[in-house]
Amino acid sequence: MKTSNSAFRALADGTRRKILTMLRTGPRTSGEIAAKFDSSWPTISRHLAVLREAGLVSTERRGQEIYYELNTSVFQDLAQYLMEWGATGGTEVPAPSRRTAARRVDKPQEA
Repeated sequence: MKTSNSAFRALADGTRRKILTMLRTGPRTSGEIAAKFDSSWPTISRHLAVLREAGLVSTERRGQEIYYELNTSVFQDLAQYLMEWGATGGTEVPAPSRRTAARRVDKPQEA
């Protein structure tokens, strides 16, 4: 399941997990997120891109700001995947669900 693989790779990094924890309280701008870390702006920007590419966050442009928020449908898919995988004793990889293909897509960004 491609979505799970990229999501699990994204979750493997501690900084990205901290970003996701921050987003549990609601959408935040990239600047608000970057301000919470000692890392350089390009490093945080790359972490945000990895999270977006994995489908774990969605983005919305509002004027000059880009807001990031959790994509809860992907977390629901991951939970379902883990439950199905656990039900097989971890010996079988479940087939992708229809929901995975229909998950919420990032809102188009305005120029």
